[in-house]
Amino acid sequence: MIEISVDENEAKKFILKKISDLVEEVDAEYVFWDTKELKKRTCMSWNTIMGAFFYDPRFIKRKIGGKWYFPARETRAFLEQWILEQ
Repeated sequence: MIEISVDENEAKKFILKKISDLVEEVDAEYVFWDTKELKKRTCMSWNTIMGAFFYDPRFIKRKIGGKWYFPARETRAFLEQWILEQ
């Protein structure tokens, strides 16, 4: 007979670390966000985004054709800094 003992705290740390790694991996798949993704990631409406930070010169954006694109990594870093400043 085999008996296995598991430290609950260590197991929880391990699981949370794996979840965090997977979330980072999924985020890394995006190179650009469009307006739909930006609204989803910020939980803000387009009007709120426009009024809150869209025109901040630090917020990197490019309009290609009729569509706005935002570099994912830089946008995330900007948003993390912006929220701390509020």
